[in-house]
Amino acid sequence: MTTPTWDPGQYLRHAGHRARPFADLLTRVPDLPGTPPRIADLGCGPGNVTASLAGRWPTAHITGYDNSPEMLDAAHTGHEGPTPGGGRLDFARADARTWAPEEPYDLIVSNATLQWVPGHLDRFADWTGALAPGGTFAFQVPDNVDAPQHVLMRELAAAPRWRDRLAGVLRRTDSVHTPGTYLDRLARLGCATDVWRTTYLHVLEGEDPVLDWVKGTGLRPVLTVLADDPEARDAFLAEYRDLLRAAYPRAPYGTVLPFRRLFAVAVKGA
Repeated sequence: MTTPTWDPGQYLRHAGHRARPFADLLTRVPDLPGTPPRIADLGCGPGNVTASLAGRWPTAHITGYDNSPEMLDAAHTGHEGPTPGGGRLDFARADARTWAPEEPYDLIVSNATLQWVPGHLDRFADWTGALAPGGTFAFQVPDNVDAPQHVLMRELAAAPRWRDRLAGVLRRTDSVHTPGTYLDRLARLGCATDVWRTTYLHVLEGEDPVLDWVKGTGLRPVLTVLADDPEARDAFLAEYRDLLRAAYPRAPYGTVLPFRRLFAVAVKGA
């Protein structure tokens, strides 16, 4: 799958809807053992949800990690520095495929990132191994590879007009595993583990809001490949837009985007 170029502004156009699962995840994270706590946010993006961690743990030293220069620039500019409660927020470049903690953490959290990391199950031992006793590893990922927005995108990319340029750009199988797989892997690592799914019904406003949503996330590999050919990019978007309009019809109150997500909270033994 193509490594996408990210657009923080586009991603943040639906910031409220995207931040809600992270807030829901944090409600299941217990108190942290460190005073002050040390926290890592793996795949921090533009840093907006990373900054929200300081609301729950105001004295914490929080580091957000990401491999996108564009996202890190937005995070540095918008959120880095001392936090109101006496903690500190900073950001650093790292790739979740290889990141290995160099110090103990009280919380390692990841928000809508691991679906981009094939083989992420194999990283869990390193990450939970770096937790302080009583520390937590928590993440949420989209669990909707079979939703119309993704199916239609893949089918269009495989159509005769596009397949030569877009072959291999989009994943055909999901890197997200079943809830039972995550529970088993984390429990075998000695963690008390809670795994669950939730389907959100996001009511989106505006013209073609599902297309606008996907342009910030799942469509990024296609937009990256077609970036040097604006005519082709716009043609693909027009075809995809029409498919999405049929799959997600507009109601008088907005357009409903069902979105299933998978959550896991794993607490290391004290």
